Amino acid sequence: MPDKGTKKKIVEVESPPSAGGVKKEPTFTPTADAKKRAGIRRLWAILSWIVAIACEGGAIYLLQKPPINTTWLIVLIAVDLVFVVIGSLLWKKANRLDPASKKEKIKFFVQNQLGVIIAVIAFLPLILLIFTNKDLSGKQKGLVGTIAIIALVVAGILGVDLNPPSVEEYAEQTAQVESLTGGNSVFWTKSGTRYHIYSDCHAINRKVTEEIYKGTVAQARELKNITKLCSFCRDRAEKEKALKTAEPEAPATTEEQVE
Repeated sequence: MPDKGTKKKIVEVESPPSAGGVKKEPTFTPTADAKKRAGIRRLWAILSWIVAIACEGGAIYLLQKPPINTTWLIVLIAVDLVFVVIGSLLWKKANRLDPASKKEKIKFFVQNQLGVIIAVIAFLPLILLIFTNKDLSGKQKGLVGTIAIIALVVAGILGVDLNPPSVEEYAEQTAQVESLTGGNSVFWTKSGTRYHIYSDCHAINRKVTEEIYKGTVAQARELKNITKLCSFCRDRAEKEKALKTAEPEAPATTEEQVE
């Protein structure tokens, strides 16, 4: 039907149908460089854990050869602990570079808590053998066994990840920053616990601040394990976005009206 304001035929352009009406979820894909660095860290972590397991094997071998040298047992337990912890720290850094997906529950758990699993493997069998060994005196069992238990607890604490990264978390946080700013750049400091949208935010731009780092949300997590956006920056960005949306459009020029 012709429009009342013109004799021209008005053709309504239909909107393309959505994919089943389902809103597309934000996604996150690590860069090639991030994947490469994650792979290198995981390789070194595995090598460290192999050394740790070898130390455990050496300690188990000593337990089978009386008279048992408790000094060497303690040395092997200490070296075992050092390499288990090194491997766990490297592994957690790799996970920040190349996180797992929460959708794959078993893989997500194993990948993020592998440090704890290795700690149990590296110490629990040894602890059981120490306390069941007939060639060790009660005093020796108490000393070496206690050291091994402490090593297991320390390795477990340093190996666990209480706030593991995920593909979904990175995607959601990146999408939040992009929706507020139109980009993916954030700011943070060495001692900060939040990333910021504005470098002049009062929470980050202080007298004691010597350097302000700029990068992506993923880099803030990788380098400083920062997982949250500054609330001041968020509120400021939301207000600025609301003001832009509320601004009236400029009246069309004569040339635009002709077109």
